Amino acid sequence: MNTPLRRVGLTMLAMVVLLLANATYIQVVKAEDYRDDSRNQRQLLYEYSRERGQIVSQFGGTILAQSSKTNDRLQFLREYRNGPMYAPITGYYSWRYGSAGIERAKNDILTGEDARLFVRKLSDIITGRDPRGGHVQVTIDPTVQQAAYEAMTSRGFTGSVVALKPDTGEILGMVSTPSYDPNKLASHDGNKQEQAWASWNCDTSAPNCNHNNPMRNRAIQETYPPGSTFKLVVTAAALEDGATADTPVESASNVVLPGTNNITLENFAGATCPGSTLKDALAYSCNTAFAKLADELGAQKLRSTAKQFGIGMDDLSIPLDVEESHLGPLDSSAVLYQSGIGQRDVRLTPLQDAMLAATIANDGIAMKPQLVKELLAPDLSTLEEFDPEELTGERALSSENADVLRDMMIASEANTSGEGKRSDLTIASKTGTAEHGNDPKNTPPHAWYTAFAPAEDPQVAVAVIVESGGDRGLAATGGTVAAAIGRLTIDAALGEG
Repeated sequence: MNTPLRRVGLTMLAMVVLLLANATYIQVVKAEDYRDDSRNQRQLLYEYSRERGQIVSQFGGTILAQSSKTNDRLQFLREYRNGPMYAPITGYYSWRYGSAGIERAKNDILTGEDARLFVRKLSDIITGRDPRGGHVQVTIDPTVQQAAYEAMTSRGFTGSVVALKPDTGEILGMVSTPSYDPNKLASHDGNKQEQAWASWNCDTSAPNCNHNNPMRNRAIQETYPPGSTFKLVVTAAALEDGATADTPVESASNVVLPGTNNITLENFAGATCPGSTLKDALAYSCNTAFAKLADELGAQKLRSTAKQFGIGMDDLSIPLDVEESHLGPLDSSAVLYQSGIGQRDVRLTPLQDAMLAATIANDGIAMKPQLVKELLAPDLSTLEEFDPEELTGERALSSENADVLRDMMIASEANTSGEGKRSDLTIASKTGTAEHGNDPKNTPPHAWYTAFAPAEDPQVAVAVIVESGGDRGLAATGGTVAAAIGRLTIDAALGEG
């Protein structure tokens, strides 16, 4: 063979090797990426050729999402019962915009692609049986979800409600308002999908955009200044540091922020605290007491206690990803003063705020919140059951101190206004009125309420946030705006709504 032919041969051999390498790369390395690409019509048609599994509640098997047979090219249509009410849980499943919520987090189960369903899948192929996906059973109690959702929407409030079972971490309710209807994104009509998506995802700064981020799950994707509900963390840290309910604290109407030019921090309405003990300070939510207490405890003790409540976790999944709650830098006495009352850079999700009350209710032990109870095969046999799990393995506070803090929260509830109080039910609670925005003194505050009940045998813990004062504007407080919603949610969870 002469030199030119040899070169041609080697070149062709190299091209064949490159071709084989490229084919291997596409079929092996990139196979999953191409399979999951939303532009892959073959994968799309394959997914829609089999019945997607249901999303159901553990309470009575209430169906939140299911698929029905159609006569069009996409053989199954995803349907959501009470779509807007359950949207923060189910998310959506759309051939154009992908998926979110449980639809995304548990997609392999719902499509039947999970490895644990391989035998069933193989059996379907052999027997010619119509292939089906598995089911996801969620922890949500429809009665709780409906009560909380209707309480928020009937008042036109923007915000969130979360209800937890303190001893297991099961999420009984997770509401975010305003919400959206996932049925519009599940439609097989591309124009309807586009119109819905555009109306919910336009630039909120644009003059013709009139929505308030309805697709954002405020319960786990938004963080807010928690206001006075954060005083529960400061109180827990103080009790663990040796304080008691009768420990003397600051009672002045205002204090000067250390290191500033006479910038003051004051109690609500500039009033002097009605008492001078830690119990009084929590019962009357005295800002000056908690500002000085946070500084005396110091950043390290405050962070340590906050961590045991779950604050600062950047990998919390329920299995939906949860935004990290945090305290901010805590790098000076002035910052500690402001952080001690849940302002400055302190930010919590509504889920995390509910976890504050739930942890105290559970004798000082934080449980990992969970939204999924069981994963089920198409025949409803159990593939996986989720057991209660401690969040950090360490107590946020001792059982004895949790009892002390519970009694202090009962006293706080006695001083909290709002509708829905009952003489036959003892609630332990804390309210919060949180300043925010570029001009906080002239911006309606966020209204918070976090609580658990019955106080003597806790069955449910709740957190409510109503953004920007609800219908009370600048006069809003946690008691006048959020407390009634929290109490309605508690009643529903206890079967007394």
